[in-house]
Amino acid sequence: MRVFITGASGWIGSAVVPELIGAGHQVVGLARSDASAAALDAAGAEVRRGDLDDLDGLRSAADASDGVIHLAFKHDIAFSGNFQGAADADRAAIEVFGEVLAGSDRPFVIASGTMGLAPGRVGTERDGRSSDAAVPFEGARARLANAQLTLSLASRGVRSSVVRLPPTVHGAGDNGFLAALVAIARDKGASGHVGDGSNRWPAVARSDAARLFRLALEQAPAGSALHAIADEGVPIRAVAEVIGRHLAVPVVAVPADGADEHFGWLGGFLGMDGPASSMLTRELLGWQPVGPGLLEDLDKGHYFDTPSA
Repeated sequence: MRVFITGASGWIGSAVVPELIGAGHQVVGLARSDASAAALDAAGAEVRRGDLDDLDGLRSAADASDGVIHLAFKHDIAFSGNFQGAADADRAAIEVFGEVLAGSDRPFVIASGTMGLAPGRVGTERDGRSSDAAVPFEGARARLANAQLTLSLASRGVRSSVVRLPPTVHGAGDNGFLAALVAIARDKGASGHVGDGSNRWPAVARSDAARLFRLALEQAPAGSALHAIADEGVPIRAVAEVIGRHLAVPVVAVPADGADEHFGWLGGFLGMDGPASSMLTRELLGWQPVGPGLLEDLDKGHYFDTPSA
């Protein structure tokens, strides 16, 4: 299968590309920089230069492909205060892909998230499918709306599916939330959690997430919501304790009203409780996580090798 991938050189994409190539697929990756193009070429993928704003380029690439995996998201502007702008660009790309793939039964897979799907309980693949889903944060609502649009393409002859990722997709080289927590603890001289730290985050190893994207491309029925979840919910206090032990700093409870001051941009997320299940995904596609759990991976020490940016 000839597969066009946006975000192909990113944290998730750089694991999805070899996963697909190893399974015999031909990969065409979107690259907006020379460095990304070089990385894709080295991985054995064909390079398509452009970005999410080049809608004509996206249209042409999708039209020449047997399937599309959409991983790119403008995280840089999202986390600098313009989440709506990032969501709008994401939606425009999804609309273009939907137009091109309509009536073809070709697969279209996008990345979304699990946080905020089911406040107060364990989220499942059945959650977040209706327009009245009670998602408490504006940014999460915008991404959820884009995921719902993708799922709705099933009625237009697209074999669409959404892979919902946990906030932590971990592994060596990760520079996301977990790396940020380590950097904050190193800077503050203390490893913190919000309140009593009993709130839970789901997690998955990057290699397991990459395999689920391949299975979704190959097998997922139209309109499938899938969960890339290995750890259903890891207490943030347990994460803080591992970080504290490796950095030899105390573990401290940070009051909710002081989270933004202590954790910066991460303060608004760290206190969220968002456990999620992947039972239905495992039953549907036979996906079984085999990578290390979050605490096991964190305890390996690679997050502490050098100061995190």
